Amino acid sequence: MKPNNEEENNDFVIGRHPVVAALQAKQEANKLFLQTGINEKDPVIANALKIANKQHLVISRVPKQKLDLMTDRQNHQGIVLAVAAFDYATIDDLFANAEQKNEAPFFIILDNIEDPHNLGSIIRTADAAGVHGVIIPKRRAVGLTSTVAKTSAGAIERVPVARVTNLTNAINELKERGVWVFGTDMHGTDYRRWDAKGAVALIIGNEGKGISPLVKKQVDEMLTIPMVGDIQSLNASVAASVLIYQGYNARHPLN
Repeated sequence: MKPNNEEENNDFVIGRHPVVAALQAKQEANKLFLQTGINEKDPVIANALKIANKQHLVISRVPKQKLDLMTDRQNHQGIVLAVAAFDYATIDDLFANAEQKNEAPFFIILDNIEDPHNLGSIIRTADAAGVHGVIIPKRRAVGLTSTVAKTSAGAIERVPVARVTNLTNAINELKERGVWVFGTDMHGTDYRRWDAKGAVALIIGNEGKGISPLVKKQVDEMLTIPMVGDIQSLNASVAASVLIYQGYNARHPLN
């Protein structure tokens, strides 16, 4: 076994004891990966699971081959912890970014997005469309990782991302500061009618469950993307891109 100290490979802590040590130290963590079929009653693994559940981390059970790939075939012992690889901004930083550009704030709020490729793609689109910042929850959602950075094609360095403990409290703060909050739903205003000229925030929900009930209660208006095909849903990052660019169109109309 590896020694009982934290060992990192880029944004991963690898091995049983290093993972438990990182969890006990409450290191900023994004996701716990376990090898499929691992003995979850093993005392060290059971302890890691207990702490991860207490901290409300996303736990993903994956084949050994995936862990081998993630760790460059290091001795991961069937357990890997993804930790934050980048510094996070504050909500004040997001407002300051908009103020510096002399523009009304345009924020994206992600409600428990779990796929790092979706997060990276959304950040990339946000950068292209002039979004002033992205807000993500601290728990049960993917954070900033090397995969997110790679998928964002460098946009992660230009779009501030705030990670908040309580998403509903963060939304309340935005509303108190004059931001109008929009959500996405199957039933709502056609997104093509969305006038995003003022201070706005757009919420994109979880890949499978959509916007959580508590967050949905805080939405000022729901938007929907009309669909005429048999498939009545879009990938989270695709839906985000469509809506973000509608926001761009409203804020930068053609002459």
